[in-house]
Amino acid sequence: MMRELDIGGVFFTPLLGSAAAAFLLWLILRAGFVRLGVYRWVWHPALFDMALLVLLFAAVARPFGFLEV
Repeated sequence: MMRELDIGGVFFTPLLGSAAAAFLLWLILRAGFVRLGVYRWVWHPALFDMALLVLLFAAVARPFGFLEV
């Protein structure tokens, strides 16, 4: 059974925690990609960033059973 996150008396879905973790991973990866110059080879950086965030979210949420296939 999934439990809600209690933050200051307000209940949030557990997906919020997965989204926050994916966002933090995305920030770290994006900083590394900028430093390495990966964005020179990317056609559309905004689309690349969004796709990376979606993939990270799926990778973080999957082990908790949020994304059942």
